[in-house]
Order: sequence, then structure tokens, then C-alpha cells
Amino acid sequence: MAKLTHEDILAYLEEATILELNDLVKAIEEKFDVTAAAPVAVAAAAAKDDCVLSMAKSYREDVIPVMDDLRAAVDALEVITPSEKWPVPAYSDIIFNV
Repeated sequence: MAKLTHEDILAYLEEATILELNDLVKAIEEKFDVTAAAPVAVAAAAAKDDCVLSMAKSYREDVIPVMDDLRAAVDALEVITPSEKWPVPAYSDIIFNV
């Protein structure tokens, strides 16, 4: 059998129809007992992991500092506001009266 170069293979792929390429993929899957969907699934899982990691980093960098600032402001208000005027349970109420 003549050795095919990468250029020969790419030239064939450029000229092949979608049906021919589909048949080629099926033949490769059967011959080598693999599936073309596996790399796609792995890539999708990696993309999902990257998305989750990106969301977590965004939360850590953007949300947590704002929540810390908000909590500091609410803690300061809780100290100076009379308990009968405070609309939600105080931390001490939650800790000691639950």
C-alpha cells in the first residue's frame, strides 16, 4: 500500500462530501473501536469545569468583597439601632435564643 502524506489526506477531506466524511468517521470508529463523540464529551466536560471555575473565581473576586462591605455596614447599624426598631433578628438573638 502506498504511503499517504498529510497533504493527500487533507486534499481528500477537502473534496469529500458530508456523506462521505460521515461514512469515513463510522468506518474509523468501527475499525479502531472508538467513538468520535468521546473527545467532544471530554471537551464539553472541560469547558463546563472551566465555566464553573470561572464563576467561582468571579464570585470570590466580585461578590465576597461586596458582601463583606455590606455586612460591615449592617453590623454597624445593628449596634446603633435600638432592638425594638431593628426589623430582623440580631446575631445575638439568633445565637442565644434559637
